Amino acid sequence: MTPTLSGLEILGFEKRSACALPLYLASVPAGFPSPAEDYIDKKLDLNEHLVKHPAATFFVRVHGHSMTDAGISPGDILVVDRAVAAASGNIVIAALDGELTVKRLKASQGRLLLVPENTDFAPTEVAPEQSFEIWGVVTYIIHKAVSRP
Repeated sequence: MTPTLSGLEILGFEKRSACALPLYLASVPAGFPSPAEDYIDKKLDLNEHLVKHPAATFFVRVHGHSMTDAGISPGDILVVDRAVAAASGNIVIAALDGELTVKRLKASQGRLLLVPENTDFAPTEVAPEQSFEIWGVVTYIIHKAVSRP
């Protein structure tokens, strides 16, 4: 069964070139800036930082609000690694009865649950007769910073 993409948009990973950007190792205070710490120590390539297993990594754009309390909002892009073994407590992309979803995986007392992180949504217990597959573990969440007037 090919899972449907209700609520999720799947994007592949393609590393076109290294993109090393300045990395400031000094901490960033939320108060007054410290001009003495404004130097660059090395370069950071976000591909190397966010993608540990390039052949097993894909991105998913989120639609829906079921994971907002986990810091996952509509429009966010999830970095998903299929090489990471899913464990209870991980946020995963799962295919349940042919539909893809992002939820927190919870295994307890022989039960397997897909748990939303929003009280407006109920957990889903995975029954043995259901078609179920973990597509990957969410390793990073990318979202745009909120601007305020």
